[in-house]
Amino acid sequence: MIPIRDINPSRTFPVVNITIIVISSIIWLYEWKLTGVKVITLEGYISKFEIFIRQYGLVPSEILSKPYTLFTHMFLHGGWFHVIGNMWFLWVFGDNIEDRLGKIRYVYFYIITGLSAALTQTVISLLMGGGNVPMVGASGAVSGVLGAYLRLYPHARVLSLVPIFFFMTFVEIPALIFIGLWFLIQLVNGVLTLPVAGLGGVAWWAHIGGFVAGYLLVGRMVRRRYY
Repeated sequence: MIPIRDINPSRTFPVVNITIIVISSIIWLYEWKLTGVKVITLEGYISKFEIFIRQYGLVPSEILSKPYTLFTHMFLHGGWFHVIGNMWFLWVFGDNIEDRLGKIRYVYFYIITGLSAALTQTVISLLMGGGNVPMVGASGAVSGVLGAYLRLYPHARVLSLVPIFFFMTFVEIPALIFIGLWFLIQLVNGVLTLPVAGLGGVAWWAHIGGFVAGYLLVGRMVRRRYY
């Protein structure tokens, strides 16, 4: 299922949400330019992209020596589909969370859920005996936004592109079902890939940790609740 838009207009212009999307996109374009530039190192020829990711991505085993990567990794991405997917979900769901929390609280919320996601994945990776592969992406913070959306707007409808047999069809799906299924997929994949969680690939536990943090945190930060 691909979300097209939510049937849940926000009351304010999402300045912070758009700023995050713009910053992440600009950084990705810079990363992309580095992919074709190679330099000589002790390990041989290596692209500046890989060097950049290693420097600013979150490597669990190096978290104590490079704590700043807990923050910087949230604005890096590994490919076009990675950045487009994250920014699209943030575009669809983030404006409503910013609207409910306010600009400043939304900034705090985004950073805290991103940090929670990163720490969850870091702990899992180290426990599984890995942790030398850089982790990048806004996925953890975006997962926090989805957790908050599920808590605040479970009955909002999400216009989605859904495959039905051989056709793609537009369907309005309650957020409870759309986001609930999304989280179930993350949880199943997280459990199934747990033995290799520290060896790279999708950071499923960052998604899970960010989602849970967002769901719990928004209840404390929101000005008032919907019943």
